[in-house]
Amino acid sequence: MGSSVVGEPVVEVVDVTVRYGDVVALRRMSLSVGAGRVCGIIGMNGSGKSTLFRTITGLVRPDGGTVRLFGADPARSRRFGEVAYVPQAENVDWAFPLRVRDVVMMGRYGRMGRLRRARPADREAVAAALDQVELTELGGRQIGELSGGQRKRVFVARGIAQDARLLLLDEPFSGVDRASEATISALLRRRAEAGATVLIATHDLPALPSLADEAVLLHQRVLIHDTPTEVLRPEHLALAFSASSAVPDESTARG
Repeated sequence: MGSSVVGEPVVEVVDVTVRYGDVVALRRMSLSVGAGRVCGIIGMNGSGKSTLFRTITGLVRPDGGTVRLFGADPARSRRFGEVAYVPQAENVDWAFPLRVRDVVMMGRYGRMGRLRRARPADREAVAAALDQVELTELGGRQIGELSGGQRKRVFVARGIAQDARLLLLDEPFSGVDRASEATISALLRRRAEAGATVLIATHDLPALPSLADEAVLLHQRVLIHDTPTEVLRPEHLALAFSASSAVPDESTARG
């Protein structure tokens, strides 16, 4: 049940507790993930997966404990665009006349000036990202016209265009077709091989061994952090159910 961290940790969460009112979402949770790794985060609904991502990205302030990214305060990584977050559901008005390449260009905003004027390097990064997610021909399409799987790929492309060193993806395969899932999976593996760190919250357990280098079973805290094959053993998955039944008053924690 040991961690699979290689080298200095990119993500370091130490004794973090997060509450929503009286509900505990994370309880003294600790986790380390190294560079060039794909780490799958699994757990039951309400186990704290989304809360973990929102805490890492600074969208949620912990009630206790510390988070460090690349050995420093997370605010530094956010300021330099080192972290890209793809949440479960983007808060997007799908009817708004925004083109696919405009959405991807948002990933470049941190590298532009205050006027948000795209330079040739920005346009090249967007084109390369769209190519990697196989959506080049749809770059001029209005975002709402795309299928669910294509939309997911657009937001992954936004993170790629950002050139983030840490990618957090919350259920990227939910509602997507097999072709989109295969495209996203292959792309994430390539990003990790290039040195990026990728954290994926997913319910697609059968795909985990071929996608991830390591996996975390979560329920408010880390129950086990090991290889995907080890974490997916039935007796280990049962830990999540037993943990949930042990704290019924907190099983509704957002995550």
